[in-house]
Order: sequence, then C-alpha cells, then structure tokens
Amino acid sequence: MITEPAPAKLNLALHVRRRRPDGYHELETIFAFCRDGDLIELEPATDNAFAVAGPFAAALTGSAPAEPWADNLVTRAADAFTAEYRVDRAHRIALTKNLPIASGIGGGSADAAATLRALARLHRVPLDDPGLMTIAAGLGADVPACLRGATTIGRGRGDALEPVAGLPGMPVLLVNPGVPVSTGAVFARWDGVDRGPIGKDDLLTRACAGRNDLQAAARGLAPAIDAVLDLLTSAPGALLARMSGSGATCFALFDRETDRAAAAGAACARGWWCLETALA
Repeated sequence: MITEPAPAKLNLALHVRRRRPDGYHELETIFAFCRDGDLIELEPATDNAFAVAGPFAAALTGSAPAEPWADNLVTRAADAFTAEYRVDRAHRIALTKNLPIASGIGGGSADAAATLRALARLHRVPLDDPGLMTIAAGLGADVPACLRGATTIGRGRGDALEPVAGLPGMPVLLVNPGVPVSTGAVFARWDGVDRGPIGKDDLLTRACAGRNDLQAAARGLAPAIDAVLDLLTSAPGALLARMSGSGATCFALFDRETDRAAAAGAACARGWWCLETALA
C-alpha cells in the first residue's frame, strides 16, 4: 500500500494579466502548500477500483450509485500514467476527501498529483521524470504545481514554474463559508484589467503587496466571501488575509499559533469550515 498526501494549495497572490489565444488566461501566481489536505492510498489490484471516503466524499460522488472506476481527476491521472509508462496492471485507489470541493485550494488537482506520485513510487518511476509533468499539464493548469508540491512562482497558465524559498511552518488558517464557486463563472466576471506583475522582494513581502484579481468577481457570485474576509482581515495577529484561487476558500497567515486558534474559534462559531494548519 502506498500512502501519499494531497496537501491543500494556496495562491498567496494571483495576478491575471491577459486572456490568451488558447482561451486560458495569462497568470502570475505564488503557489504555496499546506501540511494538511486530502489523502491518496493506492495498491496493485486485479481490477481497477476507486473509492472515496471522508467529510466531503458525498459532495464529490453525489447520490449516484458508486462506480468501480468513476471518471474524475484521480482516475484520469491513473489512466494517463498507465498509458504513458505502459503499465499492464490494475490499481485500487482510495481517496480520503478532507477538503471542500470547488473551493480554490486545488483539491482535485492535488488529488491527481498525489495519484501520480503514488503510482511513480509504486512503479519506481523517478519523481523528476519529465513524463509525469507532461501528464500533469494535460490534466489541468494547477496539477503541475501540485505535483511539485513546493512554493513556486507560476506563470503562463500557471504551469511555468519557478521555485522560490517558502515560509515553512508559518501558521495558516483556511476558512470556507460552504459555498461552491465555479472557476469558469469567476473568470467570466473578471474585469479584464491588467494591474501589473508580482513584485521581486522576499516572499512574504511579495505576497502582501500582491492581490487576487479574481477576488472581486468571486465576491459578486458568493457574497459570503465578504464576511469571511472581514473576519480574517480583522483577526489579531493576521499578517495577510486573502481568497485563494477562484474561491470561495480564504486564508490568513499568522506569526503565532495562538492567534490562528483564536481566529479559527471565531470562524467555526459562524458554522464555516475551518482548517488550522501550517505552510509546508
């Protein structure tokens, strides 16, 4: 059995520069990863099988009867891996879904990336093999960053990656008001204004001076984001409070775990989903 974490992804800053001819948007973003998230467990099997458990399993699978190999990013990642590396065997994959879906923290992308890493470990494919990154890029714009799983500056679609020094151990609180937000709908509401690139200072300074250009559009679709940001921005000890990705999850960085815990208590009292964690 191979066990592989699928940590939550944060966009500490997300600058949308322009719309590309291929329909994607030119981005500059600071990817960071948390210590906690979903979990992939994988082992060889006679027939392919995929199962989901955890707090958000039902949100992912819906009310339809369970399928042995339902179509999703995890099974697509597995199929692409076996095709790329000519693996002639089946796998049993279990996903523990701890992160809310459609929430801007890379849940599906992180799960796909963790599946690729787990398969690479099982079949002794080096994690720096270029084929893995090729598969990741074909699965989605965030999957390459999630495959790497380290702090990076992402450009292009977000998949041209530049490693940078991170902020390991920094306390962070994730809060989601329980409202799923469509990435496509958020991008469709973006105002199209290029407000400039990410700066070149140290990471925390760059993040604090940056912005999330999708935040206003997401708040228009899900006004509950306003209340989350108000709480996090005013939380004692918060260094930075912002929405991640296309929302609706927001985060706050703290110097001290005690301040993070106090903010988590206030957020959880509102009935919101909260995750007290730290940057990896």
